[in-house]
Amino acid sequence: MKIAVNTRLLLPGKLEGIGWFSYENLKRITTDHPEHQFYFLFDRPYHRDFIFSDNVIPLVAGPPARHPVLYYVWFEITVRRLLKKTGADLFLSPDGYLSLGSKVPSIAVFHDLNFEHYPDDLPRAERWYYRTFFRKYASKAARIATVSEYSKADITSQYGTDPGKIDVVYNGANEDYLPVNESVKSETRKKYTGGRPYFFFVGSLHPRKNLVNLFRAFDLYKKTDNHNTVLLLAGAKKWWTGEIASVYESMEFKNDVIFSGRLETSEMRNVMGSAIALTYVSYFEGFGIPIVEAFRCGTPVITSNITSMPEVGGDAALYADPFKPGEIADAMIKIANDDTLREQLIKAGTERAGIFTWDQSARRLWQTMEKALAAQTDFSARL
Repeated sequence: MKIAVNTRLLLPGKLEGIGWFSYENLKRITTDHPEHQFYFLFDRPYHRDFIFSDNVIPLVAGPPARHPVLYYVWFEITVRRLLKKTGADLFLSPDGYLSLGSKVPSIAVFHDLNFEHYPDDLPRAERWYYRTFFRKYASKAARIATVSEYSKADITSQYGTDPGKIDVVYNGANEDYLPVNESVKSETRKKYTGGRPYFFFVGSLHPRKNLVNLFRAFDLYKKTDNHNTVLLLAGAKKWWTGEIASVYESMEFKNDVIFSGRLETSEMRNVMGSAIALTYVSYFEGFGIPIVEAFRCGTPVITSNITSMPEVGGDAALYADPFKPGEIADAMIKIANDDTLREQLIKAGTERAGIFTWDQSARRLWQTMEKALAAQTDFSARL
């Protein structure tokens, strides 16, 4: 079979959530299935590190799709042409975008539908594109993969999609995320916080990551803090809004908030593994990979009690209402002052991390692909 894949988010040094999903799954699927030919479709020059095996043929064709107008041009003109040119039997799109004009059976991976619930978090053009086209993509797709049972139910509810058409393919976490020893913890704290203990957040500094209420919660926590604690945030300020900036500037303990910027995986492991806890209190997530990364590092997790996060965290996390800074602060106080609770959460997190692996993710995604391929074979046989 010839399988074409949208790989536009495989960007060297810039892999984020969907990029990591693409990287980890495609690396495994292409090497595990040499009997198939894979065409990787890039919208800009690619890095050789992303050509995982001999059965991968990279194809580069613009324009670079980083704006709603260019999304449409790339998927409806460029991708459609490439699918026809390669004679693809299947099109896999890890970021959910499809070519509506192509007749090639397609699999869309929908990571979440945050834009349906919180449209104002996005620029107007992006918001319009997502809300216009993802409903059409859901209808067009031969199958849909998504990253949690929560997201599966959300897609069914929002778009009326048959749940039998949707497969849950959980995310994993990088295997480099492991516990670090006390020496590494000490050196990491010296490097980033002047030796002070810290709560940690990682992710794009986007409105739905709920930094506004995290900042408010940290201010409340600091009023009871006896440990000289700081809040360390890793991520790019791409979506830094006026509200986030305003709340940050008005913080009583603003000087105890530290921004590290984007961190490489090797450094992130040390920073995650040296934290008092991960504070990941988004008000919407389709999955929440940092939760599993923290589990793997032996770091306790404080997360939200809504959307997919309880599904991922299970009994291994401490939960709070993301819209109530007081609840978030209470969780921070408990984690900082109760060693028994910390140890319980670390043990439970280590066990739970085994559920979410990229090997398992790749197997599930391949099963989805097999279903789509089998359906296409059956259809062709009936013609």
